Amino acid sequence: MGSRRRHRPVAALALALLLGAALSGGCATDPDPAPAAGVPVRGPVDGSGRRITLTVGVFGTFGLQEAGLYETYMRLNPDVAVRQTSLTRNDVYYPQLLTHLTAGSGLADVQAVEVGNIAEVLATQGGRLDGLGSAPGVDRSAFLPWKWAQGTAPDGRTLALGTDIGPQAVCYRKDLFARAGLPTERGAVGRLWAGDWRKYLAAGVRYRERAPEGTAFTDSASGVMAAVTGSAALRYYDERGDLIVAVNPAVREAWDLAAAFARQGLTARLQQFTPGWDQAFANGAFATVACPAWMLGYIQDKAGPAGRDRWDVAAAPRPGSWGGSFLVVPSAGRHRAEAARLTAWLTAPAQQAVLFARRGSFPSASAAYALPAVAEARHPYFGDAPVGTIFATAARGVPRAPVGPKDALIAQTLADVGMLQVDQTGRAPESAWRAAMKAIDNALDR
Repeated sequence: MGSRRRHRPVAALALALLLGAALSGGCATDPDPAPAAGVPVRGPVDGSGRRITLTVGVFGTFGLQEAGLYETYMRLNPDVAVRQTSLTRNDVYYPQLLTHLTAGSGLADVQAVEVGNIAEVLATQGGRLDGLGSAPGVDRSAFLPWKWAQGTAPDGRTLALGTDIGPQAVCYRKDLFARAGLPTERGAVGRLWAGDWRKYLAAGVRYRERAPEGTAFTDSASGVMAAVTGSAALRYYDERGDLIVAVNPAVREAWDLAAAFARQGLTARLQQFTPGWDQAFANGAFATVACPAWMLGYIQDKAGPAGRDRWDVAAAPRPGSWGGSFLVVPSAGRHRAEAARLTAWLTAPAQQAVLFARRGSFPSASAAYALPAVAEARHPYFGDAPVGTIFATAARGVPRAPVGPKDALIAQTLADVGMLQVDQTGRAPESAWRAAMKAIDNALDR
């Protein structure tokens, strides 16, 4: 889950501090969200009048606490206290989660799982998780089908409920586009590359011809590769769970296209999520970036006040998703029934809409898209772009691609061992491809 984020009309408030709120701390001054169906107020759960405490384990700035959802749940359910524990990085959190699941101890009542890890959790730890598909308040039809499928184990049990997703757009600098002689209105920009990532490359070639000095068309070849791969119907694994990264034409197409960006000098040759990349937003060093919904807050933070109304948002060439997470209920928990109720409530459409409005985490529950906080959402930093509509349209078009147990590791290896070398050192794409495939085989003990 990437970094995440009140009232004029609802939509203006929802996005006035969208993702900027993620950087400013709590939401104590926000109005209470309307209660959602699914978890009614009731008496003490253990029959003794004593309050129980439910724990939620997450990684990073997950957003549930920051959006005030735990506080709302406790007001609706005065017999329940909710406490969160968090580790900053998923690469620290996830190995610990696997260890605790295997041991059946040291677990929170509810645990978060990042999308790149969900397949491995379901495959190796499914027997240690409670089913959530029929938990009180859960409505399968409220979720995007592909997101529901990601949380469903091979035996058909739904063991994880989706929180957010990362539907993709392309964020672009209007001022740099104008100086390069390209259109600046978001609809016209989207038409430059509609339907085909190769048209995005062609737009980059046009940009290069009149590019403002010191700027590149896009940030990185690895970012292009991730975006193209994220819009494919098959990625690193097939429907049977077999590893196909080395032979899947879609992965190789993404690799070759990203390499073309590097070889044709269209990238700023940056590594994403590094200080240099952060500074490049502030410096206006590149004109476009593949932009999942959660990236809006990141750009707003790093580009700062000077970037306001210079950045805008256009539809990506093809719908795809980058990022997103789930909640699971370990069977070793002390309060499993109550944990399931809390999980159902946190992932219900109304709460997902609140999370989007306050933190910018885009809902995986498509039933939330008709709610005003999503449907009417505009982002003033990005030229008042109708981000609710843009990202909802992308979310509905994401292909139902299988997620494999080592998706996160494979994606990182392709980027850092492979494409980064093509982009930054000029390594031949074929040589870098072979090195990445070898590194993947070694990491997977193949």
